[in-house]
Amino acid sequence: MNSAGIQVDTDTNIPLAEIRWQFTRSSGPGGQNVNKTATRVELLLDVANSPSLDEVQKALICSRLAGLIDRQGVLHLISQTSASQWQNRADALARLSELLAQALRPRRTRLRTRPSRGEKQRRRRSKARRSETKRRRRAPAPDDW
Repeated sequence: MNSAGIQVDTDTNIPLAEIRWQFTRSSGPGGQNVNKTATRVELLLDVANSPSLDEVQKALICSRLAGLIDRQGVLHLISQTSASQWQNRADALARLSELLAQALRPRRTRLRTRPSRGEKQRRRRSKARRSETKRRRRAPAPDDW
């Protein structure tokens, strides 16, 4: 994070002008100060309309951070850990940078592997054991009486 913006990765930089802030009173302990200062910080980033992100990046962020993004495509991050508004702002910016970097990091593809012979045998044995348990629970057949 620098004065020009948030450096997400080597190619992506989000200017601070794209970030909107909302400040409200924080909940929790804090004495009289909590009743008079707006230290809770909500960071808003319009991912859907951001000129700094390309369409692929927007799609990745929207899918991987879906729980933080509303229907309009705005990402909401809340910070209220500190009694200082400035510290909460810095915390929110650091979290935003980290979240975006994680969302844009390419995922490794899973290498398909075959189950070993021992794994197949263990699976068959457990299935046979389960089948036997269920067979014993059944009511006896009329010819068994």
